[in-house]
Amino acid sequence: MSVHNLAKVRVLFADTDAMGVVYHTNYIKWFELGRNELMRQLGVPYTELGKLSLNLPLINVNCEYLKFALYDQLLTVETRFAYIKRATIRFDSRIWDEDMKNLLVEGYTIHACTNNEGKIRRIPKLLLELTEKYNIRKGE
Repeated sequence: MSVHNLAKVRVLFADTDAMGVVYHTNYIKWFELGRNELMRQLGVPYTELGKLSLNLPLINVNCEYLKFALYDQLLTVETRFAYIKRATIRFDSRIWDEDMKNLLVEGYTIHACTNNEGKIRRIPKLLLELTEKYNIRKGE
């Protein structure tokens, strides 16, 4: 069973440039929205990770812009786990129009697993169990 989340977001005026087109960095913000909603859906919201002294800082982001979104447009943010490795997690993201007929943006984010002092640590059992439960690819 593959796990993914679909979140809706409406483009605000503040998200656009002078032409009413979404400013490119806002898609990265919506990738984060998708990650947060996916983790919440799995019963592991980021607030719970903080209680475990676990942080997932962003170490790599990739974003390919295929079509642009406009002010007041309703978008669907699709987020999936790509893999969980010893000390990193990758999330794949796609941003669609409301009806998921036109793919606007696709990309991914990779996150390191660190403690509160910023030192790399292994992914905790709580997250590794997700790989078995939801058939998420394990890495080396």
